[in-house]
Amino acid sequence: MKKMIMKIALAQLLLMSIAGSLWAQMGSSSPQDQPADNTKINERDRSKDEPTADQQKENRSDLDVAKQIRRALVNDKSLSTYAHNVKVIVKDGTVTLKGPVRSDEEKRTVEAKAAEVAGGSDKVTSELQVAAKNADKP
Repeated sequence: MKKMIMKIALAQLLLMSIAGSLWAQMGSSSPQDQPADNTKINERDRSKDEPTADQQKENRSDLDVAKQIRRALVNDKSLSTYAHNVKVIVKDGTVTLKGPVRSDEEKRTVEAKAAEVAGGSDKVTSELQVAAKNADKP
């Protein structure tokens, strides 16, 4: 029963993250503000060497780390919707952050929050990208 509840909670977290990322990416009103597609990023994420959300373990420690990082990001109201919705993938205690953020400062803040929870910056891999400055805010 507990395993089923954990799977449901993880699925909900994953769906919320995906929906939030999609919503954030749809925020721009003009096509010139964003690349026509993200094929290169999608190709990168198909690589077996790239961490993706479906590779996250279902062990208690990885789930707790992901939950604590997600909570820290969402509770920081100074962060943009982009930052609130970055992908947080934890595999064997190593955290990978993916997705867009609004600024270099916001990128550093997200990375610092993840490092604080994970136990050090050496346990965090950041693949965060700063969104175009002229893109509309979601």
